[in-house]
Amino acid sequence: MPAVPQSMPMDREFILRNQIPERYLAGRLPIRGAQDFERYCREHPGLIDEIGLAERVHAGLRLLEAGGVSSPWEAPTRKWWEQLPVMIAALVLACVAAIAAMVLWGKLAGRDATIASLQQAVAEQPLQPATSTRTVRLVPSRTAPSRRAAVTLGSNGAAQMADLKIDMSWSKFTAFRVTLDRQDQGRVAVLNYMLRDSNGDLRVSLNSTALGPGIYEFAIEGLTLRGEAVAQAWMTIGIAH
Repeated sequence: MPAVPQSMPMDREFILRNQIPERYLAGRLPIRGAQDFERYCREHPGLIDEIGLAERVHAGLRLLEAGGVSSPWEAPTRKWWEQLPVMIAALVLACVAAIAAMVLWGKLAGRDATIASLQQAVAEQPLQPATSTRTVRLVPSRTAPSRRAAVTLGSNGAAQMADLKIDMSWSKFTAFRVTLDRQDQGRVAVLNYMLRDSNGDLRVSLNSTALGPGIYEFAIEGLTLRGEAVAQAWMTIGIAH
């Protein structure tokens, strides 16, 4: 197909001879040629009917419709993720996720602070000063240890200095060994060669915050002259903070 001369005037014969409408619709005209053709059609509108441009355009639109392609002036069909309801739902979901993340972060920060405080308390093991003294007289069991606490110390939430008087007046021994175990955990202390007083009592005084909350079992053994231990009695106390 010959190129359109830049200097040749645009007229009817030139347009028909060089198939200008077909080349214009196919987009093969140079810019100057397309402008001249448009100007000529604007000055001679009857040429549009003569060359059947409207029928050609309608035929092209029918082809687009048959091929499932939208018309040039119609907005292109959006993908499902570009539709407004989907975008709004995604925005709402993002906001909810951001709020949930902030709430979770706040809870984690509070939990970390609590854990750090508890770890510090465990490391320091603070001993609270006793605000009161409680005298407790106990009669231990002579047959077997009990898992139930005979008395609970520190139950009012304040530190107490507990003065335990353990009745051992019935025993033939005067020196004793007292073993203190935390129930289901392990040994806490062993007190050797404890002597009962003139009333026949073993005296044990302790701060209720010196021991962690739980159940504690006392095992009392009599000591012979050779230092041999003979089981005598058992008792159980509870510690509350």
